[in-house]
Formats: sequence, C-alpha cells, structure tokens
Amino acid sequence: MICFGTEIDLGGLRFRQGPQSAAEGNRELTHHPMFRISNDVRSTQTQDGSILLDVHHGQMFCLNLVGSKILEFLARGYDETRIAEEISNSYGVAKDIASCDVREFLDALCHHHILQPQRPNGSI
Repeated sequence: MICFGTEIDLGGLRFRQGPQSAAEGNRELTHHPMFRISNDVRSTQTQDGSILLDVHHGQMFCLNLVGSKILEFLARGYDETRIAEEISNSYGVAKDIASCDVREFLDALCHHHILQPQRPNGSI
C-alpha cells in the first residue's frame, strides 16, 4: 500500500514551512488540464481521508483529509488553480505554497495512474 502522507499531516500535501527560494516564489500559477479519476480506481472514505484501489495495477493508496479533499474538488470539475485556492483558504496556507503542493500531489497521482488528463471537451 502506498500512503500519500504529509510533513504536517494535512492530507496528501506536504506544506513546507520557512523561506522559499526566489525562483519558487516568482513562479506564476499555471492552468493545467483538468484531470479525472481513472475508471480503474475504486475509492472509499475513511475518517482519516480515503483509500483508493487501482484494480488494473493491483495497488492500494491511502490519502489523508487534504488529499481526499483534492479528489473531491477534481470530481466537482475544479481546475488546479481553483483547488489550490480552496486549499489555501481552508487550511490557511499561502496560495503559492498550496499551488506548488497541489501540483506535486496531482503529478504523483498521475504517475501512479490514479488520474488521467482530460481535455476541455471531456475526452481523454
């Protein structure tokens, strides 16, 4: 089982504390294609977040509350920028940090075949 944990247990994201580099701070928010949860993934909610099962690859993943919330936002059709804004507002994290962490989290989910990119017209 693969667990997507956090440094300060906020559910799927690593919220880094302390100063960030100038290059990291100057990065603009970019709009990436929306994603959808793969048809091969089954999920269930727990009091701590979510458990995901990729039936095609035979892997299980656990998400903490923030990771679970991100998947909920994806299911609602939110794009990456809006998800980062929601996380920033809900958890009191700077928007640039939330944006970077949401991007890393989505990349990890794509790498493990949990998410598939979706074009604006809904096709994959």
